[in-house]
Amino acid sequence: MKQPLLAAFLVVLAPLSAAAQAPLATIAERSGFVKTGRYDETIALCAAFEQRHPDAARCLDFGTTPEGRPMKALAISRSGALTPEAARARGLPVVLMQGGIHAGEIDGKDAGFLALREVLAGDAAPGALDELVWLFVPVFNIDGHERFGAWNRPNQRGPEEMGWRTTAQNYNLNRDYAKADAPEMQAMLRLVEAWDPIATIDLHATNGAQFEHDISIQVEPLHGGDEALRQAGLSLRERTIADLAAQGSLPLPFYPSFEDYQDPASGFEDGVSPPRFSTGYFLLRNRLAMLVETHSWKEYPVRVRITRNTIVSVLEQVARQGREWMALARAADARDLAGQPVALDYRATADSRVIDFRGYAYTRTPSEISGAMMTRYDTTTPQVWKVPLRDTIVPRTVVAAPRAGYVVPAGFAGIVAPRLDAHGIRYRRVDCDRCAQPAGAALAVEVFRATGKEFAAQPVEGHQRLTVEGEWKPATRTVRAGALFVPIAQPKARLAMALLEPQAPDSLLQWGLFNNAFERKEYMEAYVAEAVARGMLAADPALKTQFERRLREDRAFADSPAARLEFFHRLHPSWDERLDLYPVMRVDRAPE
Repeated sequence: MKQPLLAAFLVVLAPLSAAAQAPLATIAERSGFVKTGRYDETIALCAAFEQRHPDAARCLDFGTTPEGRPMKALAISRSGALTPEAARARGLPVVLMQGGIHAGEIDGKDAGFLALREVLAGDAAPGALDELVWLFVPVFNIDGHERFGAWNRPNQRGPEEMGWRTTAQNYNLNRDYAKADAPEMQAMLRLVEAWDPIATIDLHATNGAQFEHDISIQVEPLHGGDEALRQAGLSLRERTIADLAAQGSLPLPFYPSFEDYQDPASGFEDGVSPPRFSTGYFLLRNRLAMLVETHSWKEYPVRVRITRNTIVSVLEQVARQGREWMALARAADARDLAGQPVALDYRATADSRVIDFRGYAYTRTPSEISGAMMTRYDTTTPQVWKVPLRDTIVPRTVVAAPRAGYVVPAGFAGIVAPRLDAHGIRYRRVDCDRCAQPAGAALAVEVFRATGKEFAAQPVEGHQRLTVEGEWKPATRTVRAGALFVPIAQPKARLAMALLEPQAPDSLLQWGLFNNAFERKEYMEAYVAEAVARGMLAADPALKTQFERRLREDRAFADSPAARLEFFHRLHPSWDERLDLYPVMRVDRAPE
């Protein structure tokens, strides 16, 4: 089975002698894809493409990294629309392609520049640039890209040196879409807000096992998000996979990570990513997203060529169907979700089907090094694995959208407003100059009080995550000047819910932004609580009966002096009524 691999190399290397001499050729091409260039090459190529094709390419700065490097993008079109305003005026679809969000997985940068030169020359996707705007970000994680080293990706074959997964501030950008902590992500979201791409293509290389399949293509909306847009997502995925298969690849429609990470026999599970990831994020904006994962154990020239083929396929599809997808997206934006059930996350059911998967012969034996069972692959012996795939995806957590929207109290507005701004979510500040009461207005709301909570033991991305149990219940609360009203009637309603519903997996609550509201700050001295308890028992026979029953039936309660005193404190007026109360409310009517 070495012949197909040799053939793949010949396909890639045949044009190299000419390409290496071509204008705008990358260091990767000139080295036979042994190397990849440093970021100064990206800066130079961005300017050079604009200079060579002033009518079709524009080099843009869209941010600055924490280490002071310019964030570069290229806008490419033969339509003359090289600004967001011009693209909107012409009704052109915009497709955003980003490389190097994980800067060790740098296939997208070199494949993108290769495809860019070919498309501009008319050698690939002929005519596509007349029908669309291609927005190309060669490297998203630029500071990580410049943390260059030979062992930054130990389970990847080439290039010789590459960048690092995380940013200079150690953020993993592909865990940052929803929370938007990193300056780089904030810059990217501004770029997205300005250009409003109908599709975003996120170019990666996998980690994981050894097998013959060379790329996976996942698209959303498909399993989740707006129902009408799911057909567009399915079309984009299936046509890309068909194009790649016709060019000799072995593409997959799911990410090939075993359910039991070390055991191939455990098979695979498909799913919908939460919005910390690109594919889970853009479906909440009613836009398409594709996750491209070349297989890290394929040689670098093979991976670059397959990524280039993917880019060309996507450009051709957006040129043909982009306007149709834009119409579907606009309809999704206009859809009224008020009071409608909305999925916050998804899961694969227990249903599975057996698939043929192109792997290699392997053994699983105890390791004298780790002491664990270790999988060893024989890449000289291809083998078809018959393994289970769970790919029936259903909603996990479903809530009804609020009828009017969310109210964020003034005390937390300063925390929430910058996050809403980063995502382009509309809101307005409540002006109580017109309220019936100068100090604020009483408003019928829904509040969420946690009946169970769990703080993560370890930090994630610099946050202590929090999960809660509970439900929304009617209440009356005072809304003061400076509070935020976030209407559900807006294009980004799904995204607003993903950030503000407490049980959504990447909500601001679950990322720990409201942890203070779930920490007990006030207390009652034990000797005071003793006196209070005696008085309450003497005054309320029913309470005395309840307390005595609890002592009989709950051994843990009976054995805990603190729990016994807290039983009375919770019923006393001194108890903090706001403890475990989520400081965002839902409303059926907008505040005046």
